[in-house]
This record gives sequence, structure tokens and C-alpha cells, in this order.
Amino acid sequence: MFEYFPGNYVWNLGVVATLNSGGLIDEVDRACRPIKEAAAQGEDAGTPDFLRAWTALTDQLVGQAEEAEKAGHTRTAGQLYSRATNYLCQAERMLAHSDENRVPTYRRVLELAQKAFDLQDTRITRVAIPYEGTTLPAYFSAAPATDAGPAPVIILVNGLDSAKEHMYSSGHWAELAARGISCLMLDQPGTGEALRLQGLTARIDTEVWAGAAVDFLEARDDVDADRIGIVGWSLGGYFAPRAAAFEKRLALCVAWGANHNWGAVQRRRLEREGERPVPHYWEHVLWVWGHDDLETFIEFADGVHLDGVVEHITVPFLVAHGENDRQIPLEYAHRSHEQAVNSPRRELRVFTPEEGATEHIGLDHLPHVSTVVADWVADVFADLLTRSRS
Repeated sequence: MFEYFPGNYVWNLGVVATLNSGGLIDEVDRACRPIKEAAAQGEDAGTPDFLRAWTALTDQLVGQAEEAEKAGHTRTAGQLYSRATNYLCQAERMLAHSDENRVPTYRRVLELAQKAFDLQDTRITRVAIPYEGTTLPAYFSAAPATDAGPAPVIILVNGLDSAKEHMYSSGHWAELAARGISCLMLDQPGTGEALRLQGLTARIDTEVWAGAAVDFLEARDDVDADRIGIVGWSLGGYFAPRAAAFEKRLALCVAWGANHNWGAVQRRRLEREGERPVPHYWEHVLWVWGHDDLETFIEFADGVHLDGVVEHITVPFLVAHGENDRQIPLEYAHRSHEQAVNSPRRELRVFTPEEGATEHIGLDHLPHVSTVVADWVADVFADLLTRSRS
């Protein structure tokens, strides 16, 4: 992995994620150069400096975007707003839950993303999925194929610390769209806007919110209801397989980073084994799951695993994992794959250092993993369509 800040894994992961989600090396370097000393103080200490530096870059791009928009250069403005969304969203991800800047920064991320959609990515719309008396926020990318009729769709779900704006910046929705597949980028409970602005915390029984998403999609006339799949990255490697195991309307599942036993990983992290994804880690984890005591939370987290769960997956199932994932052991990828005995098409794809994408969810070469996943999804959906016609 490209390590801009030697010895600071968490900050390096943010930089690499940014660069592999449409960020430009010159812009990222100009933002990061002034905070090298802060990075050396550890992953937690310098996060206010990180926010200030990356907000300054965001402000510069927004100024350029506004000038371009006034001049009628909408494509240029859209590109600038899109990159600004990427930069500010990554900076917001680093903040502690208790930081007073967190919510205002995220609200600005939402505004920038909408400007990018309005000017550049007009096939992406904001939607709300009915869920237990409220709604779940999401972005829906309507593939060009929907112009001719209903198209298959992927429900893309977050991990522990991502948001639907990270999904947008990743461009995975565009890879799917190019293959005739729409994408619902979902902030499920415990993630993104659902957590930050609505206070909806994560739950073990992910099939509940996944079922709500399927209900929403089945009601759309541009969706092929027989070809709705789910893809989850990072902790989504638990969320998505759990959902597919018990929500039987899902037609396929991808664990983009196996998270077979997340509870066991937490016990390792208490012992400082392995790397952690974000600064202020335990504060973040308790916020996500709606707990206020670490000791009782660790006991609760023991229930976040897929033993006895993936056996219930009866649809095609892909496990994609980096050989050098420093957060989630590679053995978990093998465990999820081996236990999915009732999947008619179970596959394991391990990314090696030689090809790249070997770190956590392939953030060191994210576009490579994105295309591998998109190709697999397209092949499975094509096969399902052929079978339904025969």
C-alpha cells in the first residue's frame, strides 16, 4: 500500500481510499503535506489538523466549481464537486463521534454530492426506503438499460465507517451501470446518514433492513425484481451474507472483504492485534452499535459472526478478500467460503500483492476489485436471466 504517512496505517488507508476513488495525487499531496508532523503523533491526535487541511482543499475546489458553473461549464463544475465530495467525506470519516464538526461537515458532504449529481451524474437520485416508521437514505443509480425496461439491481451496503458518499466516489455504481445493472447505495442502520443524522444504530439481524430495501426496489417499475443482489464491503462482509442467508428474495451475494467473525476481531483489537480502520476506534464502534459500555459491548459483539449463518445462503455467493488484509484475517474468507455449502455457485477470490488490491477491501487498488466484482455480478445476473427463459 502507498504509505504517505509512514507508520500511520489509518491515515494512509484514508489517503489510498481517496486516490483510488477519483482523488488526484497533486490535490491530495497539497492537502497532506502540511500535516505530516501531525500524522506522526498517532492516528487520533491529529484528526482536527486532517479536517482543516482537507477542508481547505475542498474550499478551493468548491470555489473553482462555482466559477465554472457561472461560466456555463457544467461538466467541469460537476467534476470539481464530485472530487470535493470525496475529499470532505474522507476527512469527516476520521473525526470522533464527539467532535462538534462531525455533523456540520457531513451535512456539507450531502450538499456537495447533490451538486455533483445535478451537474454531472444525473442518473443518480436521492431516495428514501420506508423502514420501521422512518426511512433509510440512499442513492439510486438507474443504469442506462432502464431506458428500455426493468434492469437488475445491486444493493450496495456500507461497512463500519463508510457512507453512501464513499460508494458514490468509488465509482462502483458506474461499473455496474456499464454492465446494465442499477445500484442502490444504501446507508443502512449504523452507517452514513442513517447514523449521523437519524440516530439509527446497527443491528445483528441485517435481513430486516435488507428486506425493506427489497420491498422498495420491487415497487419500482425500472427494477427486475427477480434479479436483486446485495454486495457489502468491509463490515458489509458480515451484513450482506447475513441478509442473503435469511432474505430469500435476494438473488446473489458478495462479501467484499470477508468479515466472518467480527466479534472475535474486536477481542483481538482489545489486545492491539491487527490494524483498526478509523481513529477514535472504540468511541466510533460504540456509537455505531448504540452501546455506551465497552465491556458489555464486547460480550454483545460475540454475536456478530456468520458461523451457522452462511449455510443458509442458497444463491450464488462470492467472497473477495485481500491476501494482506491487516484488519480482517484471510482465514475468515476461507471460512465463509467453506461454510456456504448450500450456495449453488460459491467462489473465493483472493487478491495478491503481485496484482494489487491485497489490503483491506482492496483499497490499495480499489478499481481492480470493483471490476472483478462487477464482472462476477454481471455473469450471475446473465445466467439467471438465461435460466428464467429456458
